Amino acid sequence: MTPSSTIRQSFAWWCVSQAVQDAPAFLRAARQIGYQGVELLPHELWNTARDAGLVIASESVGSLTDGLNRRANHPMIEDEVSQKLTLAQQYSILNLIVFSGNRAGLDDESGLEATVEGLRKLAPAAEAAGVNLVIELLNSKVDHPDYQCDHTAWAVSAVEQVASPRVKILYDIYHMQIMEGDLIRTIRAHARHFGHVHTAGNPGRSDPDETQELNYPAILGALKDSGYNGFVGHEFVPKRDPLKALQKAYELCR
Repeated sequence: MTPSSTIRQSFAWWCVSQAVQDAPAFLRAARQIGYQGVELLPHELWNTARDAGLVIASESVGSLTDGLNRRANHPMIEDEVSQKLTLAQQYSILNLIVFSGNRAGLDDESGLEATVEGLRKLAPAAEAAGVNLVIELLNSKVDHPDYQCDHTAWAVSAVEQVASPRVKILYDIYHMQIMEGDLIRTIRAHARHFGHVHTAGNPGRSDPDETQELNYPAILGALKDSGYNGFVGHEFVPKRDPLKALQKAYELCR
């Protein structure tokens, strides 16, 4: 068995931002809890995060609904990736999140073919920059109807065909619990393809606590045993005080 890895934790800013009155103080407090990263953070706070001792674990690229599964979108996505890779190098951003887009009548095989073509075009620049492009798995059952990259097998097929060390999967535990379950078996089989991981409680996408169905200590144990060494980012909407919720999530997943 691969030796257990150490999980680095981050949190998604959009989930807590509405409850935060003093962003610098909040970021410093998160760092004191033990968080090493923050993600999906407005550009104007990037320097503030770095001053607080946090890395920017991820930034998104393009549209969730109009993504790589249509060749007509590729030039626009290529332009944005090029711009964001420059910023990623400047700010040591680890991952750029990309999206398949919605099906809108497109069959999965055709969407996969176009997505692979798009990622192959992007891969050389990502490799040169030392930044991961992570295609995000989302559920199409509850939150993102018609999204195409909604099963692990589809995403694995895409990254295996691209065969770049900088093209990986954003494995979202919450979304994949809704779509397919069997999380620990999936992690053991495919964690080598993961560049980033997201969490949230299910049902409800709130705190990963005792009121929901996911056993995060067991899930994170499997992830550690797989040798995964990326970030685990908490992307849940806290039910109450966001800092207390982040502290509890950190302790649960450390």
